[in-house]
Amino acid sequence: MANFYKDNEDILFLFKHMDIAGVADVIEEGFKFAKDFDHAPANAAEAAENYELVLDAIGKLSGDFIWPRSEGIDRQGSHLCEDGKVKYADGIKESLDMLAKAHVMGFTLPHRFGGLNFPNLVYSIAIEMVSRADASLMNIFGLQGIAETINAFASEEIKQKYLHDFASGKVTGAMVLTEPDAGSDLQSCKLKAYQDDKGNWYLNGVKRFITNGCGEVLLVLARSEPDRSGGLGLSLFVCDRGPTVHVRRTEDKLGIHGSPTCELFFDNTPCELIGERRRGLAPYVMSLMNGARIGISGQSLGIAEAAYRIARDYAASRKQFGVAIEKLPAVRDLVIDMKLEIETARALLYETSRVVDYDIGYQKKLEFDPPADKEQLKKLKDASRRYGRYAGMLTPMTKYYSSEMSNRVTYNSIQVLGGSGFMRDYPCERLARDARITTIYEGTSQLQVVAAVRGVCSGTAEKYITELAAANYEPQLQDLLDTLKQNTEAMLNAVTFIKDKGVEYMDLHGRELVDIAICIICGYLFCQQAGSKFDMEVETAPGDNGQKKISMKKRKEMIARRYITRNNSLIKSLIESIHSGNVSSLEQYEALAGPVPTEK
Repeated sequence: MANFYKDNEDILFLFKHMDIAGVADVIEEGFKFAKDFDHAPANAAEAAENYELVLDAIGKLSGDFIWPRSEGIDRQGSHLCEDGKVKYADGIKESLDMLAKAHVMGFTLPHRFGGLNFPNLVYSIAIEMVSRADASLMNIFGLQGIAETINAFASEEIKQKYLHDFASGKVTGAMVLTEPDAGSDLQSCKLKAYQDDKGNWYLNGVKRFITNGCGEVLLVLARSEPDRSGGLGLSLFVCDRGPTVHVRRTEDKLGIHGSPTCELFFDNTPCELIGERRRGLAPYVMSLMNGARIGISGQSLGIAEAAYRIARDYAASRKQFGVAIEKLPAVRDLVIDMKLEIETARALLYETSRVVDYDIGYQKKLEFDPPADKEQLKKLKDASRRYGRYAGMLTPMTKYYSSEMSNRVTYNSIQVLGGSGFMRDYPCERLARDARITTIYEGTSQLQVVAAVRGVCSGTAEKYITELAAANYEPQLQDLLDTLKQNTEAMLNAVTFIKDKGVEYMDLHGRELVDIAICIICGYLFCQQAGSKFDMEVETAPGDNGQKKISMKKRKEMIARRYITRNNSLIKSLIESIHSGNVSSLEQYEALAGPVPTEK
C-alpha cells in the first residue's frame, strides 16, 4: 500500500526537525481551546501526535486512492454541460468526497467551526502530498484560503453562514479576481458592485481564468466606488453560486485538466460585503493571494517529487551500453540535481510556512489578547513586525523558487526517460504539463521577483540571514559557514550598488539578487538540518552486501557541502552580472528584440 507520507524520508525528518512545538503553541494560543473542544490538543505533544495522524491518513489517501485516478482525471477532464453546470472528472468528485470524509477540508479553520486549526506548516506538507498524487485536485483542496479569508475579515454572521460547510467539505469555493482585461493588474478590476435603495449589494460583469469557478461559494473582487480608480475603489464580496452566476465557458488548457477554469458572468448577483469598503485589494485579497502562493509552492513541490521518483526508478532500471543509465556521470548529475532542488524547495517552503504561522499567531495575539505588561507588549509588537517582514519576503521567494524548480525537474524527468518520457506511457509528460502553470498563476515568477527583491533591498534579508547565522552549528560545517558569510557580504555590496542605480535597475537585476538570497538562506537551512537534534537512518542505493543505510544528518551535511560549494561560483557570477551596470534591456530593447512581427 502506497503512503506518500511514510515513503518520503525528507518529510518525516523535517517534521521532527522543524519547530512543531512552537508553531503549535502559537496557533493553539497556548492550548487554551482544549477545555472547550474535545479534539483540541492540550499540549505540544498532543498537537504533534494529531498532526502526524492526519498526515499519515492523507499520505495513505494520496498514495492508494488519489494517485491511481490521476491519469484518468487528466484524460477525462472537466466539462461544461448544456444546462450550464460544470461536471468534474469522476476521479475529482470521488477524491473530494474521500477528503471530506477524512475531515481535512477545514485544515486551518478554528475548532469552533469544525476545523482542525492546524498550522500552515502542516497544511503545506498535506498540500505537497495531495499535489504529488494529483496537482489538479490540489487546486480545489488548496482553495481553503477562501474560508481563511472569510474567517479573518468577515462578520460573525457571514462566518457562521459559510465556515461550518467549508470545514465539513459540503462546499468548495473560488477566488474570483481576474478579468479579461486585468490579469495580474488587479487594480484595473472593472466588475461592478452596487447597492440598491435598501443597501443590498449586487455584482455585474465578467471574470476570467477562475479556478473552480463552479464552486458553491465565490469570493469576488469588485469595484464598489465607481468614482475611484485603482485599488482604493475595490471591495471584496462573497456570494453563492446561483441562477445569476453563469459559467460562460471552461478553458481548454495545457495541463491541470481536472481543475475547471471558468469564465463567469455575474448578472446582478446578490452578494455580501466582506469587511470594510475600499479594502478589497489591500489587505484582503493580498492576504488571500499570499496564502495561495504558499499553496502553489506546495503544489509545485508535489509535482516535482512525483516526476523525480519516476526518473530515479527509470535511471536505476533502464540499461544502455550494458549498464543502468544511472551509472553514466551525466545522468547521475541530472538525478542528483533534481533531488537537491526538491529538498531545497522543501526546506524553503517549510521555513516560510513556519514564519507565516508565527506572523499570523502574533497578529492574533495583539488583536485579541495583548499582554497587559508594557514591556511584554513591546516585545510582542517587535516580534510581530519582524515576522511580518520575513513572511512578506519569503512568500514570493518560495513561490518563485518552487514553481521554477518544478518546471526544471519535470523537464529533466522527461530527459532521463528519453523518448519514453515524451510518450503518454509514463506520467512525466502530464506532470510537465501540470507544472507549467505554477510559474504563472497567483502571480508570475517575474512578479514574485519584484516583490521579493524589495525585501532583499530593504534590509529584511540582512536581518533574517543574520538570525540564521547566529544559530548553533556543527563545528565541521565552519568552512561552509565562512563561505555563506562571505556570500552575504557580497550580496549586501550588490544591494548598495543596485540601490544607487535606482528602482528600474533593481527590477532589471532583481532575479539575480533574489537568487543569491535564496542560495544563502537555503545554505543556512541545510546547515541547520545537518546539526538537527533529531536524526534517523535512511536507505541509500543497494551495495554489494545488501541495502546500505546512512544517518540523515550525515546525508544533510553532504547536501549542504555540495549545495553551498557549487552555488559559490554561481553567486560570484550573479554578483558580477549585477555590478556590470548592463542596461541594454532598457536602452536597446527595440534593436535587440526586433520589430513586432507583421505579415507582408
